[in-house]
Amino acid sequence: MKRSGFGPNLFDELRYLDEGQPGQDCTGRPLNSDFPLNQPRYQGASILLARENFGCGSSREHAPWALEDYGFRCIIAPSFADIFFNNCFKNGILPIVLPAETVDALFKAMYAEEGYRLTIDLPAQCIRTPDGQEIAFEVDAFRKHCLINGLDDIGLTLQDADDIREFEKAWQQKSPWLFREHSA
Repeated sequence: MKRSGFGPNLFDELRYLDEGQPGQDCTGRPLNSDFPLNQPRYQGASILLARENFGCGSSREHAPWALEDYGFRCIIAPSFADIFFNNCFKNGILPIVLPAETVDALFKAMYAEEGYRLTIDLPAQCIRTPDGQEIAFEVDAFRKHCLINGLDDIGLTLQDADDIREFEKAWQQKSPWLFREHSA
């Protein structure tokens, strides 16, 4: 299945005023000017602030694909749907869980200041606000390693490519009959 091209359909029912159709070109569709992602101040954002249970109802990878294709690299919310949370990591998106009060404060600061920008420091596991405040967050060490190094499941496997080739070579020598071509 193709993983790209989902960005224009992100939050489709909220972003557009008409009903979209599968495979439709979204460039000419009427935008909902009240939807935040359609407002100029949020163009090019790579961090998404969200509310509780973000990703609920998204048991497949299409939602993280759309978020990543749109340009989001991090989502900050008080909680996430479990499957969505795991799919974010598998697709290079950092989901950060913060207390609801902290997320509320970030929303208030963002609405109050045009051009408000957060900085995510994954190695230090902190979010920096424009006024220099640092907000710590937790992330599993293995998932952090994968995100920092750009490793998905295939990338992790390919790190052991030499060992895999050696194993296959040894296995072929040990059991050559398994590797012979057979004709019918």
